[in-house]
Amino acid sequence: MALDRSPPILRGSDGEGSVQVHQDESSKIEGAKVFAVYGKGGIGKSTTSSNLSAAFSKLGHRVLQIGCDPKHDSTFTLTGKLIPTVIDILKEVDFHPEELRAEDFVFEGYNGVKCVEAGGPPAGTGCGGYVVGQTVKLLKQHHMLEDTDVVIFDVLGDVVCGGFAAPLQHADRSLIVTANDFDSIYAMNRIIAAVQAKSKNYKVRLAGCVANRSKDTDEVDRYCRTVGFNRLAHLPDLDAIRRSRLKKKTLFEMPDDEEVVQVRKEYIRLAETLWNGTEGTAPDPLPDREIFELLGFD
Repeated sequence: MALDRSPPILRGSDGEGSVQVHQDESSKIEGAKVFAVYGKGGIGKSTTSSNLSAAFSKLGHRVLQIGCDPKHDSTFTLTGKLIPTVIDILKEVDFHPEELRAEDFVFEGYNGVKCVEAGGPPAGTGCGGYVVGQTVKLLKQHHMLEDTDVVIFDVLGDVVCGGFAAPLQHADRSLIVTANDFDSIYAMNRIIAAVQAKSKNYKVRLAGCVANRSKDTDEVDRYCRTVGFNRLAHLPDLDAIRRSRLKKKTLFEMPDDEEVVQVRKEYIRLAETLWNGTEGTAPDPLPDREIFELLGFD
């Protein structure tokens, strides 16, 4: 089947003033629970996603993680290497996807987690939403989603355009990674607004947030109480997490110590919570000035 080269369909129905790539109905992911992980750039989304994938696999679920970043480093702690992106592989066959095999772009990581890196177009030349759409199409064409229980999209940075929001068209729940600081919560507020816009036309709903790299959660909790959001987990700033990235391993592969064991338990608890189902929340994001007033200091 040839790559779809037709121009994207533009819609204005995903929120006031939006012009976004609309989901191809044939690319819907069915039969798996789909989660999209968002958060401020550098907040630890890939670390959270990979350890969450490992936790789901430890619970006996078949997991597929899709990295949505041109750096293609979402899954390297699962595989121990930087795997080629879907876009890289397509370039090698002159964008003739019928020449590809599943093993060309799907790699097995820790405890059987399937790993895919969507990649992205060269800087300034295209839309990340198109890349996500083509990746899902390829996975469906190769029947890679039929034997999958959980799909995790690890999404680049903050939500600043419809392309970055494209995984929300596939997701059941969106999970936001934040920290106990102003910039992270400010980004979370914007992401909440983006998910709320998408939820008007798609099934995605907000699951809650994860406080990452934070000793305390008081500011996160204050924001959540104000807008009606939920903190689902707290992952402290541990050196073991930094070392696991350097060793290209998940926390489930690191030597046992009291801190590592506790964080593993938190990931398992988070995976159980998400698998059992979270009631979709509908927080009311704050205007910028109100966030400054809520979290700023005199």
